[in-house]
Amino acid sequence: MPGYFRDRALAACTPLLKTYLSTAAVRLPNSSFSFLITGGAGFIGSNLVMALQDLLPEGRLTVIDDFRSGDFKNLAGFRGDVVAANLVDLDWRHQFGDEHFDAIFHLASITDTTIHDQFVQVRDNVESFRRLLEFARPSHTKVIYASSGSVYGAATERSSETDGMAPANAYAFSKAIMDNIALRLIHDVHEWIIIGLRFFNVYGPREAHKGMPASMVYHLSRQMMAGNRPRIFKHGEQKRDFVYVKDVVEGMIRALDAFQSGIYNLGSGEAHSFNELVAVLNKSLGTNLEPEYIDNPHVHYQNFTEADLNKVRGAIGYKPQFTLETGVKDYMQWLYPDGAKNVKALPR
Repeated sequence: MPGYFRDRALAACTPLLKTYLSTAAVRLPNSSFSFLITGGAGFIGSNLVMALQDLLPEGRLTVIDDFRSGDFKNLAGFRGDVVAANLVDLDWRHQFGDEHFDAIFHLASITDTTIHDQFVQVRDNVESFRRLLEFARPSHTKVIYASSGSVYGAATERSSETDGMAPANAYAFSKAIMDNIALRLIHDVHEWIIIGLRFFNVYGPREAHKGMPASMVYHLSRQMMAGNRPRIFKHGEQKRDFVYVKDVVEGMIRALDAFQSGIYNLGSGEAHSFNELVAVLNKSLGTNLEPEYIDNPHVHYQNFTEADLNKVRGAIGYKPQFTLETGVKDYMQWLYPDGAKNVKALPR
């Protein structure tokens, strides 16, 4: 398959490239490239799907989703195919036969980290991944899958891919096992490219359907637009690597051009405190609300996350384009296009 990002002469040709691929260009002929996206009706998945559709108007996109944590509204305007299925028991060969995919993006997952049923978390996340890999292995179809920065556990400094995994909940454990499976295959099958991307704290459009698992950025903005003080854990000094979904989409698309396997961090590369986030939201929303500090009810809570991006920069040329300020500003303009103060009138 020809490279996706080797010709930089087309930079800034379209608004979409400016948004998603501002430091690289894409030579994507109008061909029958075919991509499969699991979890494509979910938050990150739908953003990826719609970006691929714009970049590849003649390509074939197939979404698999069971709609437990996805929403058909996220795919408004989608021109591809949708398979409604649970990946745990999907018969891949029966469903797709010998159909060829140029790459599989695997984003389907239980996304609610507060679900503590260990059997459900591990079965759904790990076994779904295992069955997908069994389908992709004979043809060595490139697989790009979502891991998580939560595998690092209670970090106190910037997390590197060379750091050991110390998952503190069932969700993080399931992602760590997925990484173990991928690393074993990467070691055993050198000609097969598998890319794992450890997402940090992603926020942005098309996440509202998630409810409580939606990002802090979303929930705090809703509180503030309703005129309420934003509620954050005492005393707002916790720090997170908040990464805008458009940067995450760029990272996934860049991974298409990877010529070797690997597992990489995908974040903004900067940690910001909850107090800083409130200040940024106040500026973006035109509000002036002081935080309301509450007790943290979660025993196993990541008080600090920050992605070391050195490895992913070298591997796929990933460099986030949105700071916290510019990402939040872009998101708030999408979420509240009229600047309305009544969030109830703005279902998303």
